[in-house]
Amino acid sequence: MPKVGMEPIRRQQLIKATMAAIDEVGLADATVARIARHAGVSAGIISHYFGGKDGLLEATMRQILSDLGEAVAACRRKLRNDTPRARLEAIIEGNFDRSQVTDPVAKTWLAFWASSMHKPRLARLQQVNDRRLYSNLCAQFRRLMPLDEARLASRTLAAVIDGLWLRGALTPEGLDAEGARRAALATLDRLLAASDSVAASSSVAASDSATAIDAR
Repeated sequence: MPKVGMEPIRRQQLIKATMAAIDEVGLADATVARIARHAGVSAGIISHYFGGKDGLLEATMRQILSDLGEAVAACRRKLRNDTPRARLEAIIEGNFDRSQVTDPVAKTWLAFWASSMHKPRLARLQQVNDRRLYSNLCAQFRRLMPLDEARLASRTLAAVIDGLWLRGALTPEGLDAEGARRAALATLDRLLAASDSVAASSSVAASDSATAIDAR
């Protein structure tokens, strides 16, 4: 985390410079000196406030995650019908929001995921992000189906969202946000339809069992 005392404008300037440098040459070659040049500041400022490149990457990802949370919240505010399904759709929409799919942001995400496997502080941040997506999905699925089904549906949809995002970000032409949204929404349709089918079958089975008992 950056030290207290940095002006918000300068902080944003450095975060944008970090993403620009990663977009340009990748994380390995995005040195503190290169980032400083992008931002028009001295390398010493980055070291003083962020402790180096890892600290700056962490601050950058915290900003991206904050933008993601705001994107999901904005989608929710636009809902006409505040139903569990509509909220699930808003989560999907937010994860493929414009703020998350530009080349600099996409490459920063990829750099963060790779680094989080080796850097404990980044790993904790990634775990927080994973838990947030899962818990948000599960809270809505739980309103539509039993707990075990809700947990499985949440894990499935989270994996689809991450998978679509990762595959899209790795393609030369970049992530097709609209296509990814459609694929994720189709997965949501299938998960809810499967749950409805199980519920209907259980209801029929219960009715048949009651009829059999009455017949005795």
